[in-house]
Order: sequence, then structure tokens, then C-alpha cells
Amino acid sequence: MILSKSAEYGIRAILYLVALGQQGHVSIRKLSDDLGISFHFLTKIFQKLTEAGLLHSLKGPHGGVRLAKLASAIPVRDLVVAIDGDGVFTQCVLGLPACGRDNPCPLHQQWAPQRGQIEAMFGQTTLADLAADINKLGLRLSAAPNV
Repeated sequence: MILSKSAEYGIRAILYLVALGQQGHVSIRKLSDDLGISFHFLTKIFQKLTEAGLLHSLKGPHGGVRLAKLASAIPVRDLVVAIDGDGVFTQCVLGLPACGRDNPCPLHQQWAPQRGQIEAMFGQTTLADLAADINKLGLRLSAAPNV
């Protein structure tokens, strides 16, 4: 896949958090258990999202995470950039340095326009958009059929 495992898990976990519709903090343990994602891995991902100002984190027995902004104000692109940087939208799909119009890789002509379309789609799609589809269409976020 184009996204790293960290970005995939981060997006899934945040969407699940939004789809739960809770106003307060949700335990990272609950999110990791419900989605089948390593607690420690998810904690590291959430640290990046907290540092980027997308999540608010509260420590302690009643702690957890919640969105720092409205779901309608967070495009998916912001999550990807917070977790992985903007490389998926700017770098060569084969990982070759200096790939570009003047020095292209074999996939450059096919990838460059797709990369731009993916960035535009991620930039225009908010967490609220996706959460609405999850709830309305019953879409899943994990291997488990009910989550």
C-alpha cells in the first residue's frame, strides 16, 4: 500500500474514535483492543498526532485521547502528514532520489498525476465525511466484522 502501517493504523483509530461519537477522552487501550492494533504502536502514533495539534491527550486512570478540533476541520491529509510527513505526496513511488521530470523513474509519468489526485482527495476529505459514511453505511475499520 502507499501509506505506511503507522498512517493506516492512525487513520483507522482516529476514524473509530470519531465514529464512537463520545465527547470525552477515550482510552487508547479500548481503541487498540477494539481495532486489534498494538497498544504501544498506537500510543506512538497518537503522540505524533498530539504533537501536530490534532489530538488532545490526558494521562491517568480516566485519561485517553479526543480530537483537538472538530472532525469537520481535519482533512485526512493532515493525519498522513503528521504521521509520515508529506513524502507520499511528493516523493518517487519507487523511492529513487531526485526523481522528477528531468530525471524520471520508470513509473514517474504514471505516478505523478495520481499522486496529485490522491493528495487532493485526502485534502478535501475530512474525518467527519468519513465518519458519516462509517455510521450510515456500516463500514468496518478492522478485521473483526463488527468494528
